[in-house]
Amino acid sequence: MADLEFFGHIVDNEEVESIDGTRFDVWNPWKREVWAQAAEGGEKDADRAITSARKAFDEGPWPRMGRVERAKMIHKLADLMEARADEIATLDSTNMAKPFEQAKHDVARSVWNFRFFADHQRDSVGEVYPMDSGHHSYSEFGPAGVVAAISPWNFPLMMASWKIAPAIAWGNTCIIKPSEDTPASVTYLGGLAAEAGFPPGVLNVLNGYGHPAGSTITGDDRVDRVTFTGSSTTGKAVMASAATHLAPVSLELGGKGANIVFADADMDNAVYWAVEAIFRNAGQICLAGSRLFVQDAIYDEFMKRFVDAAEALTIGDPFDPATKFSSLASKRHFDKVVSYVEGARDLGGTFHTGGIAEDGSWVVKPTIIDGLALDAAPYCEEIFGPVCVVNRFETEEEAVHLANDTRYGLNAMLFTENLSRAHRVASKLRAGTVWVNCFFIRDLRTPFGGVGDSGVGREGGNFSREFFTEPKAVVMQISS
Repeated sequence: MADLEFFGHIVDNEEVESIDGTRFDVWNPWKREVWAQAAEGGEKDADRAITSARKAFDEGPWPRMGRVERAKMIHKLADLMEARADEIATLDSTNMAKPFEQAKHDVARSVWNFRFFADHQRDSVGEVYPMDSGHHSYSEFGPAGVVAAISPWNFPLMMASWKIAPAIAWGNTCIIKPSEDTPASVTYLGGLAAEAGFPPGVLNVLNGYGHPAGSTITGDDRVDRVTFTGSSTTGKAVMASAATHLAPVSLELGGKGANIVFADADMDNAVYWAVEAIFRNAGQICLAGSRLFVQDAIYDEFMKRFVDAAEALTIGDPFDPATKFSSLASKRHFDKVVSYVEGARDLGGTFHTGGIAEDGSWVVKPTIIDGLALDAAPYCEEIFGPVCVVNRFETEEEAVHLANDTRYGLNAMLFTENLSRAHRVASKLRAGTVWVNCFFIRDLRTPFGGVGDSGVGREGGNFSREFFTEPKAVVMQISS
């Protein structure tokens, strides 16, 4: 065990063991072996992290720092991330079997998150409200306080950065709890923040499980904001915990994204994005296009091309440059996805390709199924794996109805060359984001979040400013 990597907590810019010395194993899912250990946070460790963040906010320089100076420090962190991109990507690839080139892309997106919010807070302005009777009013946006953030395992660094970047940019201090499955890159990020010169307590990393580590930071009344990405079930528990002290929450939860392909779509483009939308990151994406609806007139041709493209994906070692697809991120998650695949067979689904690898690995091959009833579990529930359920439709109205027939509403896609249809259908889809003729393209100024079981609130641009600050109205009398 002596030669295993170790990832501790980051508190006051120092990497530390848990107070009671407890650790947990961290797995390499491709090799199916333990490659590291991490400090397992308990209530006392959570309290230590909250105390650090609270002191840094109440007494430290970060919330009182000028916007330009704060932006410079965040850009310095981004510079360090760029310089260590290969090292960071290696951590995520090892930790969750993400193909290395995809992990490098995630690092670049994470850098972008930090740079965007550094500049956004620096350049943002308040509003002036003209008044009668010799008065003048305006708004200002001060930091909210201590932010508790819980990030998922499917994009370990990128999703953590999406939470940390706006929180600290607006002058808050932050405690980030990464998933227990993927603590490596976020712990490393905490070390880089110290190297970049962040004051102690601005960014604390708490490793451990949802209970007691996560539940302690979300339920503590010294925490002013709670932001969480993960399953809908856990999101409800996080919301209940934060409600005990009325902390505002931002929840980005599950999805069962609809992907609608109309007969007039650019077939090559639609096939390319259909593959990316469900098989990138082995389908472990909350935004995945896991429900595919194809118009009758092109169904057979589209399915042939889609199946061929799925079968052409190279499955293998995440560090092999040819690999596009590797194992799932943990044995627990592999077993969950397998249960849905086997369930689809039992329910009479037609498998066009895919299934479970037979070599003992935690690989579920790119799987495409049709013929399932609309109330079948693999059709309705979030599988979070490389499993696409396909259905036909005839009319635009039917496509919209099928797409909206879900308790989720995180995102949707549609493919058409008819501009009027694109606008018309996009406006009718019940989803937080609609992509037209593309997927996973982001503008960080726009609102990001979902409806229904897909979440509460929005982040991005001014939406993040609203959540991570305490907007204040100032009203002045300017004439006597």
